[in-house]
Amino acid sequence: MQKTIALVAHDHKKKDLIDWAVTHKSRLQGHKLVATGTTGGLVADALQLPVHRYKSGPLGGDQQIGALISEGGLDALVFFWDPLNPAPHDPDVKALLRLCSVWNIPVACNRASADLMFGIESLENMQYKREIPVY
Repeated sequence: MQKTIALVAHDHKKKDLIDWAVTHKSRLQGHKLVATGTTGGLVADALQLPVHRYKSGPLGGDQQIGALISEGGLDALVFFWDPLNPAPHDPDVKALLRLCSVWNIPVACNRASADLMFGIESLENMQYKREIPVY
């Protein structure tokens, strides 16, 4: 079953995300990939797969992915964020991560958690059924 997976990375983490995505290309290629602007272009080039690109994170891309979450259109987020370099759009980043928590979206924030999320049998086969909270 095809899932929608968002791939996002801060500037100092883009190479890490691209390396991870290349390693997991076979698991990603059957799914709809979305990403923020620059990251999406890098992922599409590296994987030679289609990636729907939203705006750059600081220009509203994080909020666009947040809107996708609130509309029920996102199944997982791989967001390699940089905890050591504050971003000018930090409130947008926090809002995105908050929405993931509110809507019970699995989030991987670094290579270790992304490896685990895509290595677990139920997630690898994308048969995991996320419970959607009722508010």
